[in-house]
Amino acid sequence: MRSSLAAALACTLASSSALAGAKDESAAAWLAPEWFNAWHDGLADKGLNFGATYIADNIGNVSGGVARGAIYFGRLDLSVDADLDKLAGWTGGRFYANAFVIYGRGLSRNYVQNLATISEIEALPDQRLYNAYFEQSFFGGRLNIRAGQQAADVEFFDSQTDDLFINGTFGWPAIKASNLPAGGPAPPIAVPGIRVKSALTDQITAYGAVFNGDPSGPGEADPQLRDHHGLAFRVNDPPWVIGQVRFNYDIDIGGRPLAGNFTPGAWKHYGAFDSQRFTGEGISIADPGGSGIPAKLRGNYGIFAVIEQVLYRPPSVTENSTSASIPGVTAFGRIAYSPPDRNLIDLYLDGGIGFVGFVPGRPLDRFGVAAAYMRISNSARHLDVDTQLFTGVQGPVRSNETLIEMIYEAHIKPGWLIAPYFQYVFRPSGGIPIPNDATGTLRIGDAAVFGVTSTIRY
Repeated sequence: MRSSLAAALACTLASSSALAGAKDESAAAWLAPEWFNAWHDGLADKGLNFGATYIADNIGNVSGGVARGAIYFGRLDLSVDADLDKLAGWTGGRFYANAFVIYGRGLSRNYVQNLATISEIEALPDQRLYNAYFEQSFFGGRLNIRAGQQAADVEFFDSQTDDLFINGTFGWPAIKASNLPAGGPAPPIAVPGIRVKSALTDQITAYGAVFNGDPSGPGEADPQLRDHHGLAFRVNDPPWVIGQVRFNYDIDIGGRPLAGNFTPGAWKHYGAFDSQRFTGEGISIADPGGSGIPAKLRGNYGIFAVIEQVLYRPPSVTENSTSASIPGVTAFGRIAYSPPDRNLIDLYLDGGIGFVGFVPGRPLDRFGVAAAYMRISNSARHLDVDTQLFTGVQGPVRSNETLIEMIYEAHIKPGWLIAPYFQYVFRPSGGIPIPNDATGTLRIGDAAVFGVTSTIRY
C-alpha cells in the first residue's frame, strides 16, 4: 500500500501539522498535468472541490522510551467539499466528507509509550471514513449549524499557532485524548454530532456541540479496531457536550493594534467512568483482598481556556489577525482541568510561540517552540503507592509527562511543506515502569526524538 500511495503522489513526504500553513497557498499545479488541473478547477468553480493530501512521517527515537529505532508511516486524506449554493441553488448549504488511508507503525505506541503521541497522524493501519457532515449557514454566515459525523479538535480548545507543531497534544490535548472514551471525537475517529456556531457580535463567537460520547463503543479491543473503517455511526451512547465562547480583542502596542483572543469553555460527559483508585467496595484496586474492579463513577467534566496573542507584526503588514500564516510572531497558551478521582490526567498546560517570515528570501517559512505538561491525577498516583504497599516492590510513582518541541517548516513549492523537528519527552506516561523489567523498579527513560514530516496537498 505504501508504494502505491507514494507513486500516486510522486513519493512526496508530507506534514500533518503543516496543513494549516498550506491552506493559504494556491493549488499545487506542478503536481498534475494541465488538463487535470483544468478539470479539477472547473468542478471547483461549479461548487464541487476534490482534494488530496499525502502525509508521511520519518521519526527516530535515539534515547529513552522502551526501544530505540526509526519508523516511516503515513496517511492519504481524500476529500470532497460541495458548495450546495453553486451546485443546486441551496443558499448557505455545504456538504463535506473525507477518508483516510493509514499505513505504518507509530513511534509512541511501539518505541516511546508516552501519553502525547509524537505525531498527530499516528494511528493503526486502516482505510476509514472520517468526516461526513452537512452544514447550513444563516443570516449571512453569523449562525452555522453542522450535523453528521465530525470531529471536535479543529474548533474546540484550539488556537491557530498550535497548528504549527507535530505532536498530537497540540492538536487534541492529551487530557481529552486520555480521559474521554476512545480518546473523544478526534483523529482518527470522528463521531455523529451536532455543532452550532454563532457570531454574537463582531468580537464574540459562541460554540456549542453535542457528540455521541463513545466513538467506538464498549469492549476490550483497541478503539480503532472496535470502530473499524470509521463506520460505527454510534448514536445511542451517553452524550458528550462541549461549549466555549471566543472573545477577540486588540492590544495597542507602540501605536499599533495587535490582535488576540481568549476562549474559555467547559465540557460534560454523561456516561460512567472508572475510579482511578477504588473498587465498588471502597477499597484500593491494588488490594488483593478486593475484587480489583474499579468503581463506576457517574459522569465527568472538564473546564479549559485558550489564549492567543500577536506579539509582533512588521510595519509593512496591515492585516490585524492572529492568523499563523501572516508574517510576525504569535504565541498561545492553554489550560484544562478535570476531576482527579475519575481521570488519569487532572491538570494540563501547554503553550508556544511561532515565527513567520523571518528567513530572508523565504517569506512563508515558519519556526517555533512549544511545551506541554500533563499531571497524573492524585488518585492514580495514590494507586501506585497502594500497589507498592501490597506487593512490597518499591517501583516508580507516576507524576507527570512533560514535553518540548522545536520545529522549522519550509515551504518548498505551493502545497508542499517539509518540517524537520525535535521533541524531548520527560517521564513518558508520567514515569511508568519499564515493561518486562524483572525488578519493577525502573521507569521508562526520557525520550529524545528527531523527525522529518512533510505534506503535499492538492
